[in-house]
Amino acid sequence: MINTPNFAGWRVAILAEEDANTDRLRRQLTLLGVASALQWLPLLPLDLPELVIVDADRGWDELLPWPEGKPARPVVALLGSEAPGRIAWAIGCGASAIIPKPVSASTIYPALVLAVASHQRRMEAEAQVAKLEERLRLRPVVFAAINRLKTERRIDDEQAYRLLRECAMQRRMPMEQLAALFLGSSKALKDVG
Repeated sequence: MINTPNFAGWRVAILAEEDANTDRLRRQLTLLGVASALQWLPLLPLDLPELVIVDADRGWDELLPWPEGKPARPVVALLGSEAPGRIAWAIGCGASAIIPKPVSASTIYPALVLAVASHQRRMEAEAQVAKLEERLRLRPVVFAAINRLKTERRIDDEQAYRLLRECAMQRRMPMEQLAALFLGSSKALKDVG
């Protein structure tokens, strides 16, 4: 379950031109304790706010400082159009929630919550994928350590794997890390098995 965030003290960049929609948006953000800055210039990568709200009806690719689909912050799209290209652009820039135009106060808080929750899940998933990719990249090291154990101990694959796994658990380290240490040492691990 996601905890509903308290946005008090947050900074939000609103990438849009000033109009009645941005006025209503800024008033509601102030009531939520959020400091907002309105600009219709590209967002700079230095000193990014905690959240970005972007006018997806008029936005362009260089408006946001991150590659397509890789938002550095939660993004909410201001959207009044049903044009597929504008919706696709909002998705491409990382928007995971929409505040429809004309802006209504009741749509702002839920959009912020959805964007933040979606962004957190995306970051967690990316971290998990990176961790799994690293483990996959190190699989040959584990296989080499298993082969070395098989040769040195004259045991089969399953026994060598079990020995390596048990030693990794005893030392409270990933098996890939232990395998690399084992292969990097000039002598076999004496405490394996």
